[in-house]
Amino acid sequence: MASPFVEIEVDDRVVKVTNPDRVYFPESGAKKLDLVEYYLAVGPGIVNALFERPCMLHRFPTGLSGEKVHQKRLPAGAPPWVDTVRLHFPRWNRTADELCVTELASVIWAVQMSTVEFHPWNSRRDDPEKPDEWRIDLDPGPLSDYAQVRRVAHVVHEVLDELGVVGFPKTTGSKGMHVYVRIKPDHGHKVVRRAALAFAREVERRAPEDVTTQWWRKDRDPHHLFVDYNQNARDHTIAAAYSVRGLPDARVSTPIRWDEVDDADPHDFTIFTVPERFAALGDLHESIDDVAWDIAPLLEWADRDEAEGKETPEEPDPGE
Repeated sequence: MASPFVEIEVDDRVVKVTNPDRVYFPESGAKKLDLVEYYLAVGPGIVNALFERPCMLHRFPTGLSGEKVHQKRLPAGAPPWVDTVRLHFPRWNRTADELCVTELASVIWAVQMSTVEFHPWNSRRDDPEKPDEWRIDLDPGPLSDYAQVRRVAHVVHEVLDELGVVGFPKTTGSKGMHVYVRIKPDHGHKVVRRAALAFAREVERRAPEDVTTQWWRKDRDPHHLFVDYNQNARDHTIAAAYSVRGLPDARVSTPIRWDEVDDADPHDFTIFTVPERFAALGDLHESIDDVAWDIAPLLEWADRDEAEGKETPEEPDPGE
């Protein structure tokens, strides 16, 4: 028996969505079609976040109660208009053709293929080896609370302001916060990661009671928040702005303003609430491409730190 389906018009495309009533989020009862309608509602925002970036898909073929699939390669059966980018993974000397969103219909097709979360690279398909996005990931420890995330976010904002850099914050959709900065694509992943570590160490200097930059979990105080500079390593990806997260309440990684940091509760941003917010505020990350910043000052900080004997931990091997 054929699966039930609906046809969704997306600009000049038609995407067939099968099993639209399959429950994906058991806590809220949200269905596959609810997920489609959410991504349609925030279309310009999710496309802006993913545009021309290699993208890993987090798929749940039977909903959150079933298996989670981390998928680099584009799922089989893609229509010819879905764009991809071919990436090389040196450790295995293999390639993978990853989704590369250039239009909203590609997002909706990926949702049809059971994608819930979109995790893009911090570089674009024209040159995947040169990041144009520096990612500051505030990752709370097991004994941290969200008040600590907020305190550290203000320190991050302070340091960015002193550098003359505009950062774009968002909730992770889980326990932490991300801040994105558009940078000039002049350096490879290792150099950007080194710059990100130098920034993280400056935040640690200013908030030593809250922050750690210890890479190994066993060396971290569980009460401290880790500024995860390693999210800038090659092939490390995190949930995009406006990406839904694979959590029972259908939470969303949501852009916020700096003046919302103290009041915004990540639990309040779901596929049911974010569309109204988006309609009222638009895409808070819309202007992220207006200025690309030079990371040279951060590299000077890195030189200073290394002259003082602080090493840069070895970059982990990229996965496949």
